[in-house]
Amino acid sequence: MSDIINKIKQLKIIPVVTIDKVSDVEPLAEALVSGGLPCAEITLRTDEGLDAINVLSRNSPVLLGAGTVLTVDQASAARDAGAQFIVTPGFNPKVVQHCLTLNIPVFPGISNPTDIEMALEAGLTDLKFFPAEAYGGVKTLKALSAPYRMVSFIPTGGISQDNINQYLGLDSVIACAGSWMVKPDWIKNGRFDKVLESVKKAVKKVGAHE
Repeated sequence: MSDIINKIKQLKIIPVVTIDKVSDVEPLAEALVSGGLPCAEITLRTDEGLDAINVLSRNSPVLLGAGTVLTVDQASAARDAGAQFIVTPGFNPKVVQHCLTLNIPVFPGISNPTDIEMALEAGLTDLKFFPAEAYGGVKTLKALSAPYRMVSFIPTGGISQDNINQYLGLDSVIACAGSWMVKPDWIKNGRFDKVLESVKKAVKKVGAHE
């Protein structure tokens, strides 16, 4: 778990990717790596998500996560496909416990103190804050961090080139996740040049934050 978290801290950004065609994943990975962001959270929102994870796990150096994991079976399938970490939209105790049993890092989604305390009860202190902007963004994170100083967050939902450094400026935030640099339309239309350009801009933006 600590190795994955350290890598995520170094990268500062987790691209959240939705794949409709497995043939798109390799050129996408090339754009991410060339842009300086060798990481991807492949969502399971499409039937191709697991196959995409399987392909990337064998052929790419990216740090690879599975997102939108809703069930125990999906968590197992993602791990078997080669995912190195699991991300869930909310806190599902069964899914979280299953991931811990599988010994795969899991970042469950939280949005309030009750969620956080459920996570702490499970032994987790690195959590996804979702949906970040809709639930008050930086202001809410500051409020949550006051009583839960042992918790670190990965805000997701509404994160963009314009606000990412506001989040990264908080001591409690280890990274941000989002899809603004890997827009689904770009991927569908094979515009990996746009992905590359956007990734480079994002990497430069958070680099300026150091």
